[in-house]
Amino acid sequence: MYNLPHFSEENQDRVFDFMRKNSFVNIVGFDGQYPVATHVPVTVAREEAHFVLTGHMMRRTSHHKAMENNENVLVIFNGPHCYVSASWYVEKNVASTWNYIDVQAQGKIQFYDTETTKGIIENLTGQYESPDSEAAFGRLPPEYVDRLVRAIVGFRVTVTAIENVFKLSQNRDKISRENIISQLLSQGDAGAHAIAAAMEERLSDDVRL
Repeated sequence: MYNLPHFSEENQDRVFDFMRKNSFVNIVGFDGQYPVATHVPVTVAREEAHFVLTGHMMRRTSHHKAMENNENVLVIFNGPHCYVSASWYVEKNVASTWNYIDVQAQGKIQFYDTETTKGIIENLTGQYESPDSEAAFGRLPPEYVDRLVRAIVGFRVTVTAIENVFKLSQNRDKISRENIISQLLSQGDAGAHAIAAAMEERLSDDVRL
């Protein structure tokens, strides 16, 4: 991935928080001829020194078959992004750019049996549904759950390497960064606002330093 030292987030708590908040991921495998991919929600956890991702996918798809044969996968966490005009910089006659946040995790995937898959579904559903919700996992008819689980398979990805890009105009002077934040906040775009908030957080870090 595109990665320069000044655009890399060294605070692993921030990286972990970003992954948890942007956990609808793209898992990429390789079938021996082409890359294969699927979008799925995952649960992100820490186990000792490792990040661990759990989720489920449809059985007998091209990506499931490929990942059964090759356990090495790439998991992409996409975050907010927005256009940044060079007209907002103090320094003129330079190129405009795109600010964004992205994490890519390499890891090894393993698939689970039916009972463990049920537990993964219950855990994932529990992140979004309260126990008393009509859509809570515990309220689903057992026969429906059994039928559902036959069509899917639970998985675990043990992350072996991780890279990130928090491209937030760190290579610009303080006044330019403040101008960018102001311009982004004036837009009616959620991605621009999220990037502005991340930039403000890092400006606050600089002040504390």
